[in-house]
Amino acid sequence: MSASRFSLALGQMTSGADYDSNIAVLDSMAADAEAAGCHVLALPEAAGLMQRDFASATGIVRPREQDAWSSACARLARQHALWVHSGSSPVLGSNGKFRNEGGVFDPQGQELARYGKIHLFDVDLPGAAPIRESDRYEPGSRGTVLDTPLGRWGLTICYDLRFPALFRDYAKLGAEVIFVPSAFAIETGRAHWETLLRARAIENGVWIVAAAQTGSHADGRHTWGHSLVVDPWGDIVLDMGRDETGIAVVEIDLAKVRTARAQVPALHNERPYEIDLIPEKNLAVT
Repeated sequence: MSASRFSLALGQMTSGADYDSNIAVLDSMAADAEAAGCHVLALPEAAGLMQRDFASATGIVRPREQDAWSSACARLARQHALWVHSGSSPVLGSNGKFRNEGGVFDPQGQELARYGKIHLFDVDLPGAAPIRESDRYEPGSRGTVLDTPLGRWGLTICYDLRFPALFRDYAKLGAEVIFVPSAFAIETGRAHWETLLRARAIENGVWIVAAAQTGSHADGRHTWGHSLVVDPWGDIVLDMGRDETGIAVVEIDLAKVRTARAQVPALHNERPYEIDLIPEKNLAVT
């Protein structure tokens, strides 16, 4: 049986550099979500482990099958009869690198889908040390769209937000809710976070569920917070701000997807095209 409406608990965290403390926070949030009558708990990027020191993280990160965060999500989904989107947490990949992955667990604790972050943030800026996610992580190579009794869900992680084609492809496959668990830095969060999330919602007529990290972390990072839920018309229906951790509850009405796509039928009106590149002519100077 499917539902056209469901209650979602959005989780905002200040994750630390060890699993035990983060799982303790998860325990509390799952209990609060059940007490609030929620159907779904959505968590941020790096929810299970926020540790940028690669050597330290290598000592505790395990393969997917032994991942402490995934095991905790499965246990709590079953215990509290919740759908749990685990956000993401590093798992051991190949060649000594990690994979930034998240999964969806049903109320029986079964993992029904898993997604590995496709787009990795590598940048060189003048006067600053290079940032290379690819030094630590290997990229995913496949998107994930999952049918659930609570609609069709698409999975992304953080930097994927800047690649609109992925969201468009999900919408073309009928995605009604797209999850964007994130850990945005302060500068880019202030400048781009809300704008990008609203744009992805408007372009595709989808619900955007973006659980985020916030505050000052044990590994020295600082994150923007402002976990958001954006409806298919682009209206922000929930913003958790920068100071709050824990959960906030919002109702997801899937009928709004059909309404938005009927009012602005961009998916239907999209057409194939080719682009002509007109080169600069070598004009004689007189």
